[in-house]
Amino acid sequence: MNKDRHQYQPDTNAVRIQIPRTDQMEHASPMFLTSSFCFDNAEEMRATFADETDFNIYSRFSNPNVDEFVQKMCALEGGEAGYATASGMSAIFASFMALLKAGDHLLSARSIFGSTHTVITKFLPKWGITTSYFDITDDPASIAAMIKPNTRMIFLETPSNPGLEIIDIEMLSRIAKEHKVILNVDNAFATPVLQKPLAHGADLVTHSATKWIDGQGRVLGGVVVGKKELIKEIYTFCRSTGPSMSPFNAWVLSKSLETLFVRMERHSDSALKLAKALENNPHLSLVKYPFLPSHPQYAIAQKQMSGGGGIVCFELKGGLQQGVRFLDALQLLSLTANLGDSRSIASHPASTTHAKLSEEERAIAGITPGLIRISVGLENIKDILEDIEQALEKSK
Repeated sequence: MNKDRHQYQPDTNAVRIQIPRTDQMEHASPMFLTSSFCFDNAEEMRATFADETDFNIYSRFSNPNVDEFVQKMCALEGGEAGYATASGMSAIFASFMALLKAGDHLLSARSIFGSTHTVITKFLPKWGITTSYFDITDDPASIAAMIKPNTRMIFLETPSNPGLEIIDIEMLSRIAKEHKVILNVDNAFATPVLQKPLAHGADLVTHSATKWIDGQGRVLGGVVVGKKELIKEIYTFCRSTGPSMSPFNAWVLSKSLETLFVRMERHSDSALKLAKALENNPHLSLVKYPFLPSHPQYAIAQKQMSGGGGIVCFELKGGLQQGVRFLDALQLLSLTANLGDSRSIASHPASTTHAKLSEEERAIAGITPGLIRISVGLENIKDILEDIEQALEKSK
């Protein structure tokens, strides 16, 4: 593009940011399926290995397709720099391991994805990193009081997976800045279309690009975006440890970003309609969606999000057994471990994504036996609603 990316609207950048064309003058970016890159002479090779140029060396370090995807994500999130990884969990793990050391303390929201919880509780302690949890209902003073002299980072998801809890990013940013700690926000559920954590004071944003960014359940990917000095540390860690994104996956994800804005508008619109339609269903004790006025953090969601996203959660009155019957009665919706697909998906977190947590840990995270998570796809909302309603009737 001839103009600086900041002169275009985000949805234009998602379509138009592109690596330089080759001499073939292709319209769509080609795939650079190569493990390494050549040099014209020994001096150029020496200078590149000495970091005196920004030429590509090896696809574990950098690759044109990965660079294009990262450039787009930086433009959409408003970040100075970014690094793409093989999966969302590798992005989160890299953001921890590159920036935390033995003796450091991590302060995390309690409501987080099951695999993230496993990393924090089972693996970080092996490297001498301790963690404390806060609840989203805690007041700012209580959260600030949990910060220790060795606290290095605050981590959170908003909306959280799977309970859709919303945390005030600006409030946590004030606490983080006052105590000079890094604020790291998992933005996978909202995407930069619906929420921009960096604009609300976050230092880092992590994504599982496998979800809404891909949008069709095809490839795995993750990305971290944020302050240049922090991303430099993450790049150094990943360059040596190898959780790199494949060029093919980067090519797919970069193309996916071209339709992200129109997809998220449809996902959010259908999800809100679904949530409203289910609010008075007699088989449910609770329906949760960020843009429903009944959501406990509705006011915060309205302040920091432009849409509610594509996830709707509800609680079955019959608990665990009704949850199993409900899933078995579905005819249209898919039963799969993913979310953010063009196809609608139903899952039962207590028996799947959070099954390895203890009953007490699930209760603390708000994962009740009858909780169902619906990833609302791109099908006609009438068909999605009809399938859920018939399954609720059969599972009662």
